[in-house]
Amino acid sequence: MIKRESETKETSRENRKMRPSLYFYTSFLLCLLLGIFCVTFVYYWNTRWRGGLAWDDSGLQFNWHPVLMVTGMVVLYGYAAVMYRIPQAWGWNKQPWKLLHATLLLLALLMSVLGLNAVFDFHDTLRIPHLYSLHSWIGISAAALFTVQWVLGLAAFILPCSPLGFRKLLKPIHTWMGSVLFVLSIVSCISGINQKLFFVFEGNSTQMYSSLPPEAVFANSLGVLIVVFGSVVLNILSSQKWEQAEPGHLEDSTTPLLPQDS
Repeated sequence: MIKRESETKETSRENRKMRPSLYFYTSFLLCLLLGIFCVTFVYYWNTRWRGGLAWDDSGLQFNWHPVLMVTGMVVLYGYAAVMYRIPQAWGWNKQPWKLLHATLLLLALLMSVLGLNAVFDFHDTLRIPHLYSLHSWIGISAAALFTVQWVLGLAAFILPCSPLGFRKLLKPIHTWMGSVLFVLSIVSCISGINQKLFFVFEGNSTQMYSSLPPEAVFANSLGVLIVVFGSVVLNILSSQKWEQAEPGHLEDSTTPLLPQDS
């Protein structure tokens, strides 16, 4: 009888821990809306002031670079990072959520590859040197580390052949590196926006950057949106109250997605 009451109290405490608050739902909804605003702003900036989008090695192809990098490396990446905080992901079956997490990150990775390809082709056409700015150093480092992160995550948490010890060793590193890459992506986007505005208004006697013409105001606002979006994502990730239950109560998150052959 005493044991049963103890188990009941333990279950009640676990349920209270897993029950999200209004603050969580507000933060998660704000995260979704800010991500949509970021994508909308970067698309509107490059179609309204930069001439639109094309894939012809011209400046219009370069415009794909900020659109794809903000959409992939910031917004989709941020969505993939916070999805494990959703209450529906706390249940026994985490396999669909792992698949969704990996898919969103794969889409972000593919967008980053296309975004880098767009800017490299543009530089080759105009014979502009590659990787000479701090923005490019941070961006290429984030993309390279992201590729390694995704491949290791695939090997450890989706493929059935990875040893249990490797999965348990990689999990905290995978989580920590995910936050680091997200911050690097935000820093890269912010520096890229600033660098682009300097190039656009350099030597422009009628519209100097310091006079804040409409394009500069809008692009600066995009940068602020990205920072706010990143802050909301990191706030969700940092709250222990919104973490899933520890393994033992629920399915171990280090279990691979694909089942091993019996």
